[in-house]
Amino acid sequence: MRYVGNLPYATKEEEHVLIPMSDGVRLSARVWRPASSDDAPVPAVLEYIPYRKRDLSSVRDSIHHPYIAGHGYACVRVDVRGTGESEGVLRDEYLELEQTDAEEVLAWLAEQPWCDGSTGMMGISWGAFAALQVAARRPPSLKAIVISSFTDDRYADDMHYMGGAMLSDNLAEAGTMFAYATCPPDPAVVGDRWREMWHERLENARPWVVEWLRHQRRDDYWKHASVCENYQDVRCPVLASSGWADGYSNAVTRLLGNLDVPRKGLIGPWSHKYPHLGEPGPAIGYLQEVVRWWDHWLKGEENGVMEGPMLRAWMQDSVPPSTAYEERPGRWVGEPDWPSPHIEEVSRPLTRHRIAWDGEAVDKDGSGEAMTVQSPLSVGQFAGKWASYNAPPDLPYDQREEDGGSLVFDSPQLTEPVEILGSPCVDLDLSVSEPVATVAARISDVAPDGRATRVTYGVLNLTRRDGTGEPEPLEPGRRYRATLQLNGVAQCFPPGHRIRLSLSTSYWPLAWPPPKPVLLSVYEGTSALRLPVRPVSEPDNAPLRPFGEPEGTEPLATTRLTQPDQRWEVRRDLIGYNSALEIVKDRGTVRYEDIGLDVGCRAFERYTSTGEDFTSVTGESAWTMRFAREDWDVSVHTRTVLRCDGDDFLVEAALDGYEGERRVFSRTWNETVPRDWL
Repeated sequence: MRYVGNLPYATKEEEHVLIPMSDGVRLSARVWRPASSDDAPVPAVLEYIPYRKRDLSSVRDSIHHPYIAGHGYACVRVDVRGTGESEGVLRDEYLELEQTDAEEVLAWLAEQPWCDGSTGMMGISWGAFAALQVAARRPPSLKAIVISSFTDDRYADDMHYMGGAMLSDNLAEAGTMFAYATCPPDPAVVGDRWREMWHERLENARPWVVEWLRHQRRDDYWKHASVCENYQDVRCPVLASSGWADGYSNAVTRLLGNLDVPRKGLIGPWSHKYPHLGEPGPAIGYLQEVVRWWDHWLKGEENGVMEGPMLRAWMQDSVPPSTAYEERPGRWVGEPDWPSPHIEEVSRPLTRHRIAWDGEAVDKDGSGEAMTVQSPLSVGQFAGKWASYNAPPDLPYDQREEDGGSLVFDSPQLTEPVEILGSPCVDLDLSVSEPVATVAARISDVAPDGRATRVTYGVLNLTRRDGTGEPEPLEPGRRYRATLQLNGVAQCFPPGHRIRLSLSTSYWPLAWPPPKPVLLSVYEGTSALRLPVRPVSEPDNAPLRPFGEPEGTEPLATTRLTQPDQRWEVRRDLIGYNSALEIVKDRGTVRYEDIGLDVGCRAFERYTSTGEDFTSVTGESAWTMRFAREDWDVSVHTRTVLRCDGDDFLVEAALDGYEGERRVFSRTWNETVPRDWL
């Protein structure tokens, strides 16, 4: 990344600005704005997240907020209620109170003497959720949004219930927020009130996973703040981006296809990162694109920002399987609209272990033989993370071992390249042996030497196969039709390679398994793989305007005091038949030099199972967060364990707060939540 300091506007910074809410709570903001805005007001851009602007997100914030401010905007970074130095308590994600707070922040910004009355919102992940959700509420000052790595569907396309199947990230994300929501404010900012504010957070804390388990169906809890319930609520322009390695690769195209406001989409090869920090690369000059967006929609400049394709996507070339990539080879392609008129959905019937290709005769009268699989719990140990963060290496590894416990269909060896762009689907004519069953589908790029690189995947809880979220138990032996949609992707399969579809009845630990092993029967001829094929001869709207080099402002200075530790280990005991996936993400201890604060952050996840006992699966998420300077030393320790039996989910959780070596707070939880055909 190129760091730039010579920007059009000289800026100034206000580190701690309190914004009053109507109930008396005050939210803490950091403001970067042009020095000239004292006399010449400018538009304001809000990023609104719970990730501690003073320390944990400060380095990232320092790269892009001063950069945007230096182009003539007041950039305002606000900690959500109950986080950082903001007062109050954070009780859950995306609650009504969070959104009304955001509306009040925007109204406050619009009234400041340095703001011209126009506002925008930007963010990644939680910040992007917040921007999209607030946009649907239509606050009068909000003129446009810029969002990365987000979803419009909180139930099925977040980390909760993919295809109605519960993801293990339901536990992992809850564990993350269990820690973040219980961290103390900095006494250097809030003074002697820090302890009172901290204990208010500790006293009101709870493991969020319990609440998420109480809503195993698509009910009003998830419909709240899910923009997919009514896309017409969003009336402002939207610049949306994500990455193919991210868990949120689907929402960009859904917004393009369903919104009727000015909109642009961008999907790169990235994990859960901003595009200017994108990994795997290539990263792009994303902040330049953001400034162009704001210049047009907040300042009214005619700069051609809406010219060119509606969607720009990175068409990925074939690569060997790896858990991490520095760069993904490929090229940018453009589509004028979405759905694209250039993309043809091609249906390929499934025959006995083959994907039928051009000219192959297929019996489609429904009398074909059943192909069966009953997958072991080990299928899924090389699945990687639901949303890759690229640290530790967390992408799926070689799929050949996974395929050993799956029902596999291969295309013939390709004689010419095949490119797909969009979301593949699998249409299944099936029967199962149990009333609760899950199907996972994977598409892999199989090289001539046999190595299999997973391209995309999807999971479907068959009791929720109609998509409504209302479960319907299956009748063993009865034939059903179901459609499983896989995550969107852009991928080139070269000549000499094969396209592989793999079906399994477990995908642990990425997805929580059903209560019992399931025998799945798939009927040949009447089941099919549907691919969104983009003809290789299709022009790429050339020449596409090239992206600039990634750039931003100089990041805040930090000093590493202890080294990070990153691990992703699969372990198997062939005596007791115990298996475990252990993940360590330890950032080490970092000193934030501008505030003289030492911060340590360590996360540990463990997912275990025994043999083929589907009720033996257990997930654990444990965090330690420490903040120290001179005579102030505070740490938070959280641990959440999720188990199950055939009828219930069982949650054990613990929260401990320390001042130095002295424990000043401790609480435990033991909760039982019935399984709802899951």
